[in-house]
Amino acid sequence: MNAPTLEQFQQQVSELLLRHRSLLDVMSKYGQSGASVNRAVAKSVTECGCIELNARKQQFADDFNLEQAKTKLHHHISGELCEHCKEAIQNELGRNLFYMSAMANLLDIKLEDVIKREADKCSTLGLFNLT
Repeated sequence: MNAPTLEQFQQQVSELLLRHRSLLDVMSKYGQSGASVNRAVAKSVTECGCIELNARKQQFADDFNLEQAKTKLHHHISGELCEHCKEAIQNELGRNLFYMSAMANLLDIKLEDVIKREADKCSTLGLFNLT
């Protein structure tokens, strides 16, 4: 089965969202679902242990070019998510996406347009996009 398009997903969310039709309700559920994503990731470290974090200050050398920086900087993760943790995180990300779509629907914003604008911005600004 193919994944639905963003437009199809937004339509599906619109048809399913009955209880939380208020923008304030959707905003609070979206924030809560984001916290649940973070909690699921944290549990994969603290309860399961399938991944470990070793966070430290990123070491930038003055003579790094951009390509070297991409390979030298650390993501601080070791190990791989087990199937259980991966599924839990995917479920929480899905719920988060559901409420993001619901918020977009209530505000008459198409997620396709959001992604296109962000991709255009990334293309134009490149590495300076997130500074």
